[in-house]
Formats: sequence, C-alpha cells, structure tokens
Amino acid sequence: MKQIIAFTGLPGTGKSTLAEALATETGVPAFAGDWLLGALRPHGVLRGLERPVFLDMYYDLLGTLIKRQLMLGQSAIVDCLVNEEIAARWDELAAEYDGRLRLVECVCSDEEEHRRRVEGRCRGIPGWHEVGWDHVERMRSEYPRLARERLTVDAMDSLTGNLLRVGAYIRRT
Repeated sequence: MKQIIAFTGLPGTGKSTLAEALATETGVPAFAGDWLLGALRPHGVLRGLERPVFLDMYYDLLGTLIKRQLMLGQSAIVDCLVNEEIAARWDELAAEYDGRLRLVECVCSDEEEHRRRVEGRCRGIPGWHEVGWDHVERMRSEYPRLARERLTVDAMDSLTGNLLRVGAYIRRT
C-alpha cells in the first residue's frame, strides 16, 4: 500500500533521524522541508516573504514531491512539522491515489535533554541555519499537538526501539 509517512514534532525530537533511518531501511525516499529551503535560500527566493506565503510555499513544495511519488505508485517519507490542516490535506492526497497517511509524532519527554539536543546539534544542511531553543518555543505555540490518529515516539527511547515501533505502525492495516 502506498503511504505518506510523515514525521512531525518540534525541532530536536528525532524526526529527521527516524525519517532517514526508515528511508535507509525501506528504500522509500525521504523529503525534508529544511533541505528544500536550504536549496532555495542562496537564490534569494525566500527573502522578504511574509510568513503565510513562506509556509504555503514550503508545504506546496513538499506536497508536490509527495504527489509525484504517489503518482509513480510509491510511498514517501516526509520530515517536517505538520498541523491539522496539513494532515487533512495530505490525508486527501493519499486517498486520491488509494494510499494512506501515517503520522509519527516525535516528542522528547525530558525538556532539559531536548534543549541540550537543540543547542548542541549541527545538521549541516547546505544553505540553511541551525535553530535555537527560542525557535522550539515558538513552534510549540504555533503547532499544537495533533488530535488525529498517530504514533507517538519519544526521543528518550532508543532509535532502534522507535524504528521498530514505526515499522509495526506502517505495516498495520
């Protein structure tokens, strides 16, 4: 079954790590919003954009990549923050191609460890910046926890354990 497997959660909760591990394990392509933005930034495309326009562009770029995969009869893994509106949009997109949206919400139950991870990481995304704890706090207020069905994994658990849980979740009918 074709699936959109969307990893969502605040920065520093392990969504990129899990998305990349799942992509490596399954061969399903993983698309990360920050990598797309990093490719656009040097060309000045993002300069001066108002936040609503920026977000529309961000999600439309990801949506186009997802749609192309579904059109090819394949699944897609997505690494970005997802709200109810985006989840509903991607749920409809998956259904249009006889697929299914699977949401994996990544959290970090230890706030001190979460902050340490954010402040100490270097993702090395060409053209893109690192984010600080202030960004995490802003995202926490802008992206409330999802109310719809999802799997929640905790970054305090092992990567292997979380990957096993994700695998079981996406194989579920």
